[in-house]
Amino acid sequence: MTTAKKTKSKKNTVDDNAIISLYMNEVLENNEAPKNAYVFCKNHNIEESDFYAFFGSLDAVKQDIWVKFFENAVATIEKEAAFESYTDKNKLLTLYFTLFEILTLNRSYVVYALKENQEGLKNLKQLKEFRNHFKKYIVDSIKSEPSEPFGKVAKVTEPVYAEGAWLQFLFLLKFWMDDTSKGFEKTDVLIEKSVNTVVDLLNTKPLESLFDLGKFLWKEKMQ
Repeated sequence: MTTAKKTKSKKNTVDDNAIISLYMNEVLENNEAPKNAYVFCKNHNIEESDFYAFFGSLDAVKQDIWVKFFENAVATIEKEAAFESYTDKNKLLTLYFTLFEILTLNRSYVVYALKENQEGLKNLKQLKEFRNHFKKYIVDSIKSEPSEPFGKVAKVTEPVYAEGAWLQFLFLLKFWMDDTSKGFEKTDVLIEKSVNTVVDLLNTKPLESLFDLGKFLWKEKMQ
C-alpha cells in the first residue's frame, strides 16, 4: 500500500510512450487490463485530460502499442546502410526477423494481449493500425518495381503481395506464440522457409520450396 503517493496533489504529466509503458506494466502485473480510462488514470495519478490528449480510449492504446512495435522495427532496419540494396527476399527476411526480435522482448505482453479472454481472432482487432503500417511498408519499401512483362498488373500484384505478406506474418505470429524451442529457433527456421516459399511462388520454382516447407510443418505437427 503506497500511502505516500496520496499526499501528492499534483498529477503526473505524461506522453504517449509513458502511457503505453504504464498500461503494459499494469496488464502484466495484474494479469488483466484496466476497466476503463478513468480507472487507469486514477491508478497512475494521471489527469484524464492528459490521457485523452494522446488516446481516445484504452483500445486506442492497445492498437498504438503494436504500431510502436512496428515503428521500432523499421527504425532498426533503416540503420542498416545496405538495406536498400537487398533483394525483395532479404528485405522481407530482415523485416520479419527484426519484428520478431522486438516481439520477443515483449513476449509476455504480446501473448497476453492475443489470448485475452480466450476470444481468439477477435483480439486481432488491436492489430488494425499495425496491419495498415505493415502493408504500406511492404508496398513502399520492400516490393520492388515489377519487370517489364508484368508492368500492366503492377496495381494488382502490389496489394496482393502486401496482403500475402500480412497473412504470412499472422501465420508466423501464431507459430511463434506456440513455439517452445530454445531461443525460438524453430520460428527462425520457419521464417526463412516460408519467405523462400512466397518469393519462389512469385518466380519460377515453387514446388521445391513448398515441399521443403511442408516437410518442416509436418515434422513439427507430429512431434
